[in-house]
Amino acid sequence: MRGRLFIVAAPSGAGKSTLIDALLRQDPTLKLSVSYTTRPPRPGERNGREYHFVDEKTFAEMQARGEFLESAQVHGYRYGTSRSVIRDILDRGEDLVLEIDWQGAQQVRRLIPEAVGIFILPPSIEELERRMRARGQDSEEVIRRRMANAREELAHAGEFEYAIINNDFDAALQDLKAIIRAERLKQPRTRAGETHGPDHR
Repeated sequence: MRGRLFIVAAPSGAGKSTLIDALLRQDPTLKLSVSYTTRPPRPGERNGREYHFVDEKTFAEMQARGEFLESAQVHGYRYGTSRSVIRDILDRGEDLVLEIDWQGAQQVRRLIPEAVGIFILPPSIEELERRMRARGQDSEEVIRRRMANAREELAHAGEFEYAIINNDFDAALQDLKAIIRAERLKQPRTRAGETHGPDHR
């Protein structure tokens, strides 16, 4: 059976990465797609773990060769997902988490319509700004730009099958795990829309 693809998106500061890290620690059968980006690494980030960090020229060459399943420009930097990596993991029957923004999610869903979309919401826009400032990693200009982008991203939450409000971290993590479990329990469907189930005749 082909693996399942879970798309997880959220505005910056909603806690998406922290939730996914905790999910992967508790469910080692899930794989995480590591995207490519032209953004410089933040303190503590390592190439090949959080992202594959590349320069603009390398990214443009990869894009020209058609290596990306999806790509988008976010906060002034470019991000892309390797087409071959996604295909290989799903073909092996392994379930995969793809951490991307709403633009990338739209592109992926056009190519892989069975992908499951999960959107992580902050408790409020004010709390989102407070979290950004508490990180202490971004300048005032970057925070303003991220907040403007966050409002646009939140407008696309309705495009996803599931929405989780990350007010209490443990509760949000349980919600995320419940979604993964529910999707894994679904019966695979044929192209005619019928379910392959046990024959009880």
